[in-house]
Amino acid sequence: MKIGVPKEIKVHEYRVGLTPSSVREVVAHGHAVVVQSGAGTGIGVSDADYRAVGATVVDTAAEIFASADMIVKVKEPQAAERAMLRDGQILFTYLHLAPDPAQCADLVASGAVCIAYETVTQPGGGLPLLAPMSEVAGRMAVQAGAHCLEKEQGGLGILLGGVAGVEPARIVILGAGVVGSNAAQIAVGTGAQVVVIDRKLDALRRLDAQLGARVMTVFSNRDNIERHVLGADLVIGGILIPGAAAPKLVTAAMVKAMKPGAVIVDVAIDQGGCCETARPTTHAEPTYLVGHVLHYCVANMPGAVPRTSTHALNNATLPFVLQLANKGWKEALAANPHLANGLNVAFGKVTCKEVAETLGYEHHDPATLLE
Repeated sequence: MKIGVPKEIKVHEYRVGLTPSSVREVVAHGHAVVVQSGAGTGIGVSDADYRAVGATVVDTAAEIFASADMIVKVKEPQAAERAMLRDGQILFTYLHLAPDPAQCADLVASGAVCIAYETVTQPGGGLPLLAPMSEVAGRMAVQAGAHCLEKEQGGLGILLGGVAGVEPARIVILGAGVVGSNAAQIAVGTGAQVVVIDRKLDALRRLDAQLGARVMTVFSNRDNIERHVLGADLVIGGILIPGAAAPKLVTAAMVKAMKPGAVIVDVAIDQGGCCETARPTTHAEPTYLVGHVLHYCVANMPGAVPRTSTHALNNATLPFVLQLANKGWKEALAANPHLANGLNVAFGKVTCKEVAETLGYEHHDPATLLE
């Protein structure tokens, strides 16, 4: 199989779909890899590094999309990239379709086989291809929030950990999953007061056992969310329902009643955000004000630390890339039901139930396309 790795074109996105070490593994399995010139610049990798492990380097994305059997990316294809997809071509990347009807419509029209990292599952539950970036985003959320809380950035002008004789900031984390638990680990290290809210008691028990008295765990209901959000200096949203739009746990009314200068970091923005006032931003313009509350809603947070993020992502994606390349998409998905859960769109049909329900498409069972 010929695998194509285009350069990412989303604003301030520096990650790359395959590292040279991943390319070396793919080539060792007998496949060809074509990489766009400059694709690895953001992580300090040159075209020569890719050539050294057997990749072919070309100048344009158009050449890659025209020749590759499978496209391996990081972020969802932008409009110009979607226009180059063709019938039956495999696209393996993050998609986050539920809050993006335009992208979904283009992928349906393309006829491509679109497999989303974020809905691939694993035995015993969990999302193995989303987890590495959720780890990064959860840890980054605290440092982004700390920066936004500086007066110069529009925040309260408060240090997360305070100092002797001055109380620390209060951080409220919505969700005790991968994002929330990683955010909590970093947050307690700053010396801040940390509250984690979730409706899954097992997740709260895990955090309680891990972090002890350094974090307060709270069961999620409307009253608890409102009470703690209104008292927060920093709110971090880390809610995820796989494939579906994130629930709006923080209402516009709550935001209006929050402290002037408080900060919201909505990590769930890839799935539409868990705050009613959230809208996607970029690393170029990461924040905006709603009333007197500063919002940070960058949709590709891990892109700011591309070296760490790319290697972490490749560690997780490479086995699935090899399955798809070695067996072809039909056989690979038939053999691995967890990979099959990643199929979102194929041959003009929406195969992810949550995406179909959210965007009003007829849902097609992936199994019918594998027969």
